[in-house]
Parts: sequence; C-alpha cells; structure tokens
Amino acid sequence: MAKKFRDEELKKKLTLEQYHILREKGTEAPFTGKYLDHKEAGMYTCAVCGAELFSSKSKFESTAPGLAGWPSFSEATSNKALELKEDNSNDLNRIEVTCANCGSHLGHLFKDAPDHPSGRHFCINSACLGFAPTEDKK
Repeated sequence: MAKKFRDEELKKKLTLEQYHILREKGTEAPFTGKYLDHKEAGMYTCAVCGAELFSSKSKFESTAPGLAGWPSFSEATSNKALELKEDNSNDLNRIEVTCANCGSHLGHLFKDAPDHPSGRHFCINSACLGFAPTEDKK
C-alpha cells in the first residue's frame, strides 16, 4: 500500500518544479536535470519518500532520439520498487513509472530501448530523485 502525503506537506517540502512533476505528472525540460550526467556510485531514491529506486550500476547514457536528456536506467532496485501503469495521455502510448511506496510520478518506461542491451529504458526526471552515495569501505 502506497504511503500517502498531504498536499500541504509536499508543497512545503518540494520545489514548485518537483511538485509539478511528482504530483501533477509533469516533465522537466530535457538536458536540464542535475542527475543527467551524474556518475557517482550509489542509490537513486524517491524525492518524496526516500524509497530506493535505482542503483547507479543500472544508469546509462541514452542516445535514443526523443529519450536522451533525462537520467536513464535499465532496471529498478527490485520488482517492488516501482509501479507501472498504462499512459495514453498526450496521444502517446507509454508506460508511466511511479514510486510503489508513495505513488509519485517519476517518468516513463520504454521497452524498445535501442541504446541498451536489456531493451528496457526507464526515462526518469531528475527532479523526482534524491541520491545516497555509496560509502567508501576502507
């Protein structure tokens, strides 16, 4: 069951852009997100609830037309981290990706990704993500 957050609480916690994307299913402008070129090892988390979503090991640079410009991942941390829903908005046939823990909109899944061997391309808005670096083991 997804954790519920009140709108008033989220409007205080999130930026206007984050709120628009996460709660109103918006999209950030391509090539503007802070995690697009991010290369640090660690875990990408939900900006709303902190749930672990994607490992940096599954991140790749997309060159696919129309899909480049947002952080790209080949798989989630587990099959329970995300919820996938059919999305036919804007006259497009896509699969919406939401956080399974809190229901926040994250982006879309494309199953015919020509630029990754898995064929799966999670195209995720940077504004929807937090990041926890992997601790150095000395």
